[in-house]
Amino acid sequence: MFSKGSGSKTPDVPTPSAAPVEPIRSSMPKGSAVPSIISADLKIVGNMTSSGDIQVDGTVEGDISSRTLTVGEEAHIDGSIVAESVRVCGHVSGEVKATAVILAKTGRVQGDIAHQTLSIEAGAFIEGNIRRLESEPLSGGARVSVIKPASDEKFALSSS
Repeated sequence: MFSKGSGSKTPDVPTPSAAPVEPIRSSMPKGSAVPSIISADLKIVGNMTSSGDIQVDGTVEGDISSRTLTVGEEAHIDGSIVAESVRVCGHVSGEVKATAVILAKTGRVQGDIAHQTLSIEAGAFIEGNIRRLESEPLSGGARVSVIKPASDEKFALSSS
């Protein structure tokens, strides 16, 4: 790296190659994208939209729309959620609308939940209406999801 007889003390720096560097993402198979992560020390004020996966470990004051959403144990979301799949381990204050909703034992939802499948672990807390989304065919083969309330009363589920 250093030449002995020249007296120069600067290292030889290799010149960059002319070949372009291909991004890592292009070599990854489709559908295996890494989720966008909102870390525990981050607070976002505003709405978030993603066609991929989001993991929230911090605080979000706004609505979230994504393919899948994971709400970490220390996360706080104050806004509505729309996704294909939602796993709640932290706190959500707002409506949750998803095809599949999983409430972990540490999960806490204060708001309505609209779902096609719902899983609630013992210890989870819900305060709001729970409604099942049902797909109804339209003319031409298209489908639409319709919210049908189970009842008009609000309730809270908790385990001590």
